[in-house]
Amino acid sequence: MKILGIDPGIGRMGYGVIEKKSGKEIFLAAGLIETPAGMPHADRLCMLAKELKKILTRHEPDVAAIESLFFAKNVKTAFDVAQARGVAIFLCRKAGLIIEEYTPLQVKIALTGYGRAEKIQVAAMTKKLLVIPDRSNGSGRSIGPQELIQDDTLDAIALCLTCAAFLRH
Repeated sequence: MKILGIDPGIGRMGYGVIEKKSGKEIFLAAGLIETPAGMPHADRLCMLAKELKKILTRHEPDVAAIESLFFAKNVKTAFDVAQARGVAIFLCRKAGLIIEEYTPLQVKIALTGYGRAEKIQVAAMTKKLLVIPDRSNGSGRSIGPQELIQDDTLDAIALCLTCAAFLRH
């Protein structure tokens, strides 16, 4: 089963793709979709949609794990994230994916067993749990601290792992 994780945002949307195979979570891809701050808002949403559609076509996931919104102090930011999230949910559903939504608390509990875990603890467990295939010989290796992964990308991968834990397929 392929899982696409999405950490929604208007300026930066993190994504990760894993495959759950024989009880292991195998890293397939991750990255950021970034939109320029000076671009009109509607154009930024269209850019997110265009790039996310490419990811859906390239990886053909079965499930999308998307972070649920939590109340933010900055209402404008919350609206922008909600709109980006809406674009992601729409495209994933239109592609026939099952949509699973997780709160930051659920992610922390799934990965660390502790709901008040710090971001660095979640990142460490994400890196520890995931196997990245070695393209040269087909074997796998764990992500180590040397991996340079943006926060939004790491959050998206953590959503993938949370989904894999909850679905138990």
